[in-house]
Amino acid sequence: MKNIRTAKGRKISSTRWLERQLNDPYVIKAKEMGYRSRAAFKMKEMDEKYNILKAGMYVVDLGAAPGGWCQIALEKKCAKIVAIDLLPIDEIPGVIFMQQDFMDDDAPDKLKAALGGRADVVMSDMAHNTTGHRDTDHLKIMALVDAGYEFATEILKFGGTFVAKTFQGGAEADLVARMKIDFTTVRHVKPSASRKDSSEKYVLATGFRKGKPEPEVRERQSHPTPKADSASE
Repeated sequence: MKNIRTAKGRKISSTRWLERQLNDPYVIKAKEMGYRSRAAFKMKEMDEKYNILKAGMYVVDLGAAPGGWCQIALEKKCAKIVAIDLLPIDEIPGVIFMQQDFMDDDAPDKLKAALGGRADVVMSDMAHNTTGHRDTDHLKIMALVDAGYEFATEILKFGGTFVAKTFQGGAEADLVARMKIDFTTVRHVKPSASRKDSSEKYVLATGFRKGKPEPEVRERQSHPTPKADSASE
């Protein structure tokens, strides 16, 4: 157990967060395995249970920084991965990355152009910085989920998957109702890598109903799993 002394100018809450990071088994494991964040284990667990990612798939990653979910998609030999985030990320061979706010008017069209076809999976780990006010934070994150969902319905192929981070609250009922119309299965998932004291959970929608099944042949590509110097939330 590592204890951190409160440095001059550092808030007690920041010190507690740092202690939690340094002692978090998923952070430690991420460093050992070369994953860029502990969040990689959230996608890894969801994928192992629900078979989200497959070789040859086209994938869009919203809120990608620092790149942990992209690494899992590369491990599964997805053919094309396009990612976006406000924050920069170190280059990941095999990933097309855009540093831009997804909420910018031109961002969705840029992502579509970069992907060059229909997506098999749209995954979103986007989140606003929390304010500490639960209802406000919930509304802000749901605005991002709504935007990601609208984008997903425009780019997903028939049978595709949408997975997104949410936080517990009442504003998601309408969105889930829409998802149940657009997808064959909608479920809530809380991976073990999500901290127990967090209201974070994921909504996973599979079997996109719109469009028509089309036979597609995509070249399977193998990408090396990138290593990273650090792991973060």
